[in-house]
Amino acid sequence: PRLTQIVPDEGEIAIEDLIANEGVIITLTHGGLIKRTAVSAYRAQRRGGKGVIGMTTREADTPEESDFIEHLFTASTHDYLMFFTNTGRVYVERVHEIPDMGRASKGRSIANLLELKADEKIAALIRIQSKPDANRQDVTWQQAGELFFATQQGTVKKTALSDFGNVRKGGIIAIGIEPGDALIEVKLTRGSAEGDPGDDVVLITKDGMSIRFSESDVRSMGRAAGGVKGITLEQGDALVAAAVVVPDATLLVAGENGIGKRTPFDEYRVQSR
Repeated sequence: PRLTQIVPDEGEIAIEDLIANEGVIITLTHGGLIKRTAVSAYRAQRRGGKGVIGMTTREADTPEESDFIEHLFTASTHDYLMFFTNTGRVYVERVHEIPDMGRASKGRSIANLLELKADEKIAALIRIQSKPDANRQDVTWQQAGELFFATQQGTVKKTALSDFGNVRKGGIIAIGIEPGDALIEVKLTRGSAEGDPGDDVVLITKDGMSIRFSESDVRSMGRAAGGVKGITLEQGDALVAAAVVVPDATLLVAGENGIGKRTPFDEYRVQSR
């Protein structure tokens, strides 16, 4: 038998060094199928083109059983993905750990990728850009920025990105959720600092009400905290969306039957939460 042990040389090579840093498109369906596809798989077409298949989804006789794409965004293979579930837990994966599949494939079940608990569904997905320092050490989680949470019952909360530096494989609590409530949206904001109030946030309810306030109205809290009231809801109303204000942009609001409109953010006046 060989007497010399062959072991990897510590500190010489990181897994990222073996993986090309390239752009990919991440898709996650309502039914929980996820995949990544290289951006090069999608060719540019002229207006009026028929398009190409981006993902095969399950079609069924009833809308309840059919699947459809819920989240789609671009990332690079070295980035991190944060998966937030409706129960307030968070899971972190590197983009290169997401199954790489072709345009026409259905994707892999997210339950195989993350150790989700029973009844857990992905409520929000955030891409965190990886950031190496001058010595090629990973300082992604030391970046400034806050995660802004919003729940169905109108509760909001903000937690520093640095609190999520070491997420275990089985996930950790990101926000305390009251019984009967659920997490619906998480956004990355730049965080309020001295002389900088940070970003403004708009919350929108099912009945079409909205409120805009500065993120500095919500103090930064720890991971397990439950948050504070962001909007007072009428009976039977619920929060459906949250958006971070982009000064010169417009807010696109869409109703469930397909009515939509764009309104400049200036028309939403700033109130207190």
